[in-house]
Amino acid sequence: MTELLKLQGLTKAYLGVIANDHVGFSIAKGEVHALLGENGAGKSTLVKMIYGLTKPDSGTMTLHGAPYAPNSPQAARASGVAMVFQHFSLFEALNVAENVALGMENPPKMNDLARSIREVSHTYGLPLDPHRTVGDLSAGERQRVEIIRCLLQDPKLLIMDEPTSVLTPQEVEILFTTLRKLQSEGTSILYISHKLEEIRSLCDDATILRMGKVVGTCDPKTTTARDMAELMVGETLHIPTREAKESGAELLSVQGIEFAPQSPFGTRLKNLSLSVKSGEILGIGGVAGNGQDELLSVLSGEAKAQSGSVVFEGQDISTLGPNARRALGLLSAPEERLGHAAAPNMSLIENTALTATIRKKLSKNNFINWSKTEKFAQEIIKTFDVRTPSANAAARSLSGGNLQKFVIGREVMQDPKVLVVNQPTWGVDASAAASIRQALLDLAAGGAAVICISQDLDELMEISDHFAALNEGKLSVPRVAKGLTVDEIGLMMGGAETSSDTQIAGHEVSA
Repeated sequence: MTELLKLQGLTKAYLGVIANDHVGFSIAKGEVHALLGENGAGKSTLVKMIYGLTKPDSGTMTLHGAPYAPNSPQAARASGVAMVFQHFSLFEALNVAENVALGMENPPKMNDLARSIREVSHTYGLPLDPHRTVGDLSAGERQRVEIIRCLLQDPKLLIMDEPTSVLTPQEVEILFTTLRKLQSEGTSILYISHKLEEIRSLCDDATILRMGKVVGTCDPKTTTARDMAELMVGETLHIPTREAKESGAELLSVQGIEFAPQSPFGTRLKNLSLSVKSGEILGIGGVAGNGQDELLSVLSGEAKAQSGSVVFEGQDISTLGPNARRALGLLSAPEERLGHAAAPNMSLIENTALTATIRKKLSKNNFINWSKTEKFAQEIIKTFDVRTPSANAAARSLSGGNLQKFVIGREVMQDPKVLVVNQPTWGVDASAAASIRQALLDLAAGGAAVICISQDLDELMEISDHFAALNEGKLSVPRVAKGLTVDEIGLMMGGAETSSDTQIAGHEVSA
């Protein structure tokens, strides 16, 4: 195959930390090439250099055999390199065509652009109405906006960062069909994902990074997911295990919740009910934007429902705020790491104090005991293998995966009776994900109840006792997780009605 992009000796350092150390590999025309590595391995820095967001300290790139050194994303796009980011860069108040226009250097007239969007979306099997407001779109549809925006620029190399993290199984298949069509037309794809079975299904070749260096390559189609994971981390991968255990008494019961969020783009919770028992993990799946954030807010006490009840160990706590609920043992970890789960400019020690002061008794007479707080922060860092220079480092200085390990560790190590967590392993590598899932399993084995809200269906099937799906603010009837098929899960996530004979005793959930 003809070479499209070649990297030689790319090196980039930040404040003495070498993010990329003489990285080199090549991508052929029409190839789907996987870039693998654990959190902090240097993947993000590398693609930022390819896309012109940052400049390498040394090393060279060639594109189509010519020197390639983009000084901006605009220059990269002009050279035929496009990127779909993990976090969508869309304005919810604008429509699809307006958002697409914002990502173009010289957008055509809106009527012409709308026509082009329809044509391209039809050609690649990504149906999209150019006049729909982005705030009304599902996560899968929003991703289509990002992809169409790239395709309108006729890219020769498409970089995709964790593209399936917010998609249903059916939407993943649609995306893969689109990517294979692009590949057949000669477009190269650099694909970043922690979902290794997807890598095996889609990719032709893989380059593995570890600690900023290329440590190996492999053929994903002939390499097992476990072998790839072990290449990434450089050690034997721990597979989460759980001891068989009967669930105990009901710890949390939610009945008939009606909640209308203040945000015009939020999702209303409709007659939502659930219950969870000691020793049980209730997995809640769903495409992003179907009420996950709102559910966590109502359970944590950050928001008050307009009607319905939240009962914890027999006590109605519907009117209690987050601190009072934490004191009782109801803890939570939200999806948004920076700004919600952690204050970006505060140190890890200060972020520890934000949520652990009550449970860990880190204050006396309203004064925080900083030495005790630092000691607990150090325990979190050690137990959850958080890669950071020190506990004094600002939260924003950590990689996404390492901050996630810190946030989850901070809550788990406070010995909650009930833990509600949204996207516990979002954006973390296979090894870290296994550790976090094991921590949740161990928590349940110790008698706690866990409500795990996640878009990672493999994760939910691995750790959940029961599974329910959120769709447009409604929760399906929970079903025993073991034995559920991907098609059944996809239908539940799409809002399909479930029959009354699948209802689980003790889990009366309104659809």
